[in-house]
Amino acid sequence: MLIQIIFLVAFFALMVSVGFYYRKKAASVEGFVLGSRGAGPWLTAFAFGTSYFSAVIFVGYAGQFGWNFGISSTWIGLGNAFIGSLLPWVILGRRTRIMTNHLGSKTMPEFFEARYDSKTLKLISAIIVFVFLIPYTASLYNGLSRLFSMAFPGVNYTICIIIMSLLTCLYVLLGGYMATAMNDFIQGIFMLGGIVAVIAAVLGQNGGFTKSIEKLAVQSGWKYTSFFGPDILFLTFVVILTSLGTWGLPQMVGKFYAIKDEDSIKKGTVISSVFAVIVAGGCYFLGGFSRLFAQADTATGKPIIGGEIVSYDRLVPRMLENLGPVIIGIVLVLVLSASMSTLSSLVLTSGSTVTLDLIAPLRKKPISEKGKMLLIRLLIVCFVLISALIAIYQVNAKSGSSVTFIANLMGVSWGALAGSFIGPFLWGLYSKKITRTSVYISFFIGVVMSLVQLIKSLTGFSFSVDFLDNLVFKTSIHSGSFAMILGLFLVPVISLFTKKQSDSRVEEIFSCYKKTVTVKATDVLKIEDEK
Repeated sequence: MLIQIIFLVAFFALMVSVGFYYRKKAASVEGFVLGSRGAGPWLTAFAFGTSYFSAVIFVGYAGQFGWNFGISSTWIGLGNAFIGSLLPWVILGRRTRIMTNHLGSKTMPEFFEARYDSKTLKLISAIIVFVFLIPYTASLYNGLSRLFSMAFPGVNYTICIIIMSLLTCLYVLLGGYMATAMNDFIQGIFMLGGIVAVIAAVLGQNGGFTKSIEKLAVQSGWKYTSFFGPDILFLTFVVILTSLGTWGLPQMVGKFYAIKDEDSIKKGTVISSVFAVIVAGGCYFLGGFSRLFAQADTATGKPIIGGEIVSYDRLVPRMLENLGPVIIGIVLVLVLSASMSTLSSLVLTSGSTVTLDLIAPLRKKPISEKGKMLLIRLLIVCFVLISALIAIYQVNAKSGSSVTFIANLMGVSWGALAGSFIGPFLWGLYSKKITRTSVYISFFIGVVMSLVQLIKSLTGFSFSVDFLDNLVFKTSIHSGSFAMILGLFLVPVISLFTKKQSDSRVEEIFSCYKKTVTVKATDVLKIEDEK
């Protein structure tokens, strides 16, 4: 335990030191929220990756989908790398940076207001962010409880939640976006090294990769070692939700607002993609061997450990129980890094969005720069406090009395946010023909589908329509995927039949793409004809 404590103390000391170092660069709203749009490729790429992958993926999703799909769950990680990391940088990165700077947008709701000339859209989108980011933030703590109970038997997990919350809150309040980005970079390095070490150690327990595959096939069947696994359709939906969702999540897209220059975009695209291949691919690949560490219940198919049916989040900690204290210490830092980086990004997004997009517009008198800074910091404290209290209540709830509503809301929050925003944001960057009406409908579809899924999960009601019950609303994975796809499809279609914005205003918005810039010949190759 001493080794693990040393790991944690050194890790926390480093995080707080970074916050103190960047406190002078967080003196203005622009500096606090976006780092004055001066983040380089490594900081931005790692901030994107570490905000993407949290303890929910390493402990929860890796265990759950690794158990259900076997080795084919690695496709989820690869989908996250190429669809969720590479393509957003290529398709959204440059245009997002240019247009948001041109419109003066610091948040996604501010973008919707300026792009579609609608304060109502700004308020609605800010409310969606506020409602659905809180439960998502609370879910970050869940994956830590099992690991801490394994590494520190007898230690009250509530204390761990409080410490993590306070330290994350401290460095975000001190240094804002740049402190968060630098800590994301440091945490990302821990995550890269940690996942490689853990995979090697876990496979080593079963004689290496080849013998682990052989044991998995003998114990659970060859379908769990096959290329596409036992359920390719469900696997596809998981890839869509966890990969395409990054295109519409405000805390992910917000990273592109702060990119420094063209060179940062090019390098960041590569760095972010490689990071995702290693971290996400590694997590889901590791989870694919979870059936070697538990038995399957013959009736339900759920994992059994010690003769008792357990939840999926017990699987990854079970895989790590017999590893040495150094590896367990590395795992703790790995999961803390994943959780704290995502938590800092979420609370910074929530605090700035509520301040700039909800409170400031509703006040009759304008809020000063210092007033906004104070309000953002106060709201960050509130968001951290609320999410921590929810997590503590869940962890300490007696068996069978957990917060079912919150637990289900966590599952639909990703689909609600991305389902509402992905269509209006993507098409808003590229098409001059997108209308306000189509954006309203996209918001409506994303939120309603997620709420219907939540109610269905809580009450168990049936539509009595096979397509809806067994496909669209089968799980939050399915409904979230359909919400995003519908948003992407319906926004341009509805725009064909609804009232357009004025041509002059649209041309002014898109004029940012037509500006002429001068670059060096080493950056752009141009061969002139010889006379």
